[in-house]
Amino acid sequence: MTRGAWRTNTGFLLAAIGSAVGLGNIWRFSYLAYKNGGGSFLIPYAVALFSVGIPIMILEFAIGHKMRAAAPKAMARVNKEWEWLGWWPGIFVAFGIALYYVVVIGWFGSYMLFSAGAMFGRQLPWAGRSEEFFYQDFLHLSDGPFDIDGVQPGILLATAFFWAVLGYICLRQVEEGVERACRIFMPLLVVLTTTLVLWGLTLDGAWDGVRQYLTPDWSKLGEAQVWRDAFGQIFFSLSIAFGIMIAYASYLPEKTDLVRNAAITACVNCAYSVFAGLAVFSALGYMAQAKGVGIDEVATAGPGLCFVVYPEIISLLPAFSGLFGFLFFLTLVLAGVTSAISIVEAFSSAVIDKFEWRRSRVVSATCVAGFLGSALFTTGAGLYWLDIVDHFLNNYGLITVGLLECLLIAWYYRIDELHFHLSDTSEGGYSRGWDLTWEWCVKFVAPTVLVGILAWSLLEDLRTPYEGYPTQALLILGVGWVVGTFLVSGIFSTFSRERRVSPRSATEK
Repeated sequence: MTRGAWRTNTGFLLAAIGSAVGLGNIWRFSYLAYKNGGGSFLIPYAVALFSVGIPIMILEFAIGHKMRAAAPKAMARVNKEWEWLGWWPGIFVAFGIALYYVVVIGWFGSYMLFSAGAMFGRQLPWAGRSEEFFYQDFLHLSDGPFDIDGVQPGILLATAFFWAVLGYICLRQVEEGVERACRIFMPLLVVLTTTLVLWGLTLDGAWDGVRQYLTPDWSKLGEAQVWRDAFGQIFFSLSIAFGIMIAYASYLPEKTDLVRNAAITACVNCAYSVFAGLAVFSALGYMAQAKGVGIDEVATAGPGLCFVVYPEIISLLPAFSGLFGFLFFLTLVLAGVTSAISIVEAFSSAVIDKFEWRRSRVVSATCVAGFLGSALFTTGAGLYWLDIVDHFLNNYGLITVGLLECLLIAWYYRIDELHFHLSDTSEGGYSRGWDLTWEWCVKFVAPTVLVGILAWSLLEDLRTPYEGYPTQALLILGVGWVVGTFLVSGIFSTFSRERRVSPRSATEK
């Protein structure tokens, strides 16, 4: 079966950056920075980028490009016993995240339509009561994770729409679907984000918010939570340990500078995170001054930062509130869609590579299954489950997969072969010094840091259940999901191996 290919390296970069730049760069990064003391978060974030993020991205680019396959088949070509590691990221991490990620895109899409209505004379539905509107009127938030309280039709419809959009794009192959969509969405995303930043910086009190964002709080650096959030955000934001970058790199032509592409993708992603944070914190500064309180008092934790604080700021604007609301939520929708595309493509390409099924069949089944799995997050308890799943997949799932990649490939695979491959594809930028630095980071720095983050996270969750949620809910997600998806990964691997040997077996009979 003929595999797709990127038309140009620019198209690949736009898609890779589009995968990395997502909702996390805007609502999650700014939320984590706010929660961890503003500018102090940028320090562990930078450490995580250069010690773990870029080295592992280079590793995944090299594996995908050298093996010419999506994650499961690529890992099987490295070692036939490691195919499960290729399936696990796609099932446990990427697909699990997609289930709630698309629902959040649906939330933003709904708010975008609310803002569009205000452009034509209708009142913003959250005016004067953004918190009550989001939690009560929009989400119909229940009393706890086991109080499901029914599916919310509006959210379910928005979720179905965006799963259909993802399916339509991924059905059209890599060059006609993913690459073309990213060539349109990414420039538009940059223009919209720049507009929001410039608008935010003109607000009264904006620079107070920017100072809160950029000034380090050195006392925070001693807190394990800050470092855990920083490394988790790097994994979440860069799309490493998802199997995405392995799949994307497999579509590149033979002569491609993998090291340069990885550095550009990672650095542009992180620069965008910091840049987009200016829009959020300038708005926080404006809101704090308008209410006569400190910045710490104007924002709620979690996704509420974008669904409570920003809508309230938008409603306070004397003019063009509907327009700016529409632009803000359109920005978030575009950022989310470009990342969700990569998850669907990575999962679908893995299935196509291994089972040689038609793309239309695989993509359609993936999106239908994704929509059904997303239904839980469209209920009255959806926000609770989103918070729990997000916590465990980011702080345990992504970190564990990244750790296994480093240990298995750097220690048990002939890493010299990857050195030669990176050197052959590099245009003069892969010196012996960089060669040793990269190997040292992948072999020693990244595993040590990731083990430390896992240990801190585990000890903290054992001492105090996350956010006070019932232990049963945490066990279902923490243990049940890990064991269940690991078993499914093993089944996929076993079925693939049996399928490969079956023709010979039939002949021998």
